[in-house]
Amino acid sequence: MSTDRRPQVGDEVEYGPGRRAIVTDIRKGVLYLRAGGREEWPAPDPGALRVSRTRAQRNADGDFR
Repeated sequence: MSTDRRPQVGDEVEYGPGRRAIVTDIRKGVLYLRAGGREEWPAPDPGALRVSRTRAQRNADGDFR
């Protein structure tokens, strides 16, 4: 499922074709991402991020257990 809203902390986003990460923080308006096996990094183009699952959807899917 994809939404057209601005990503928030805890959301899963697609930052490139088939590439997903979690929004871990927002500092001074800059979104920070983390993906498996990678360290956290600032999103270079936040406008290009697409929310694939909100934090609430991830929680309902059991991602926080």
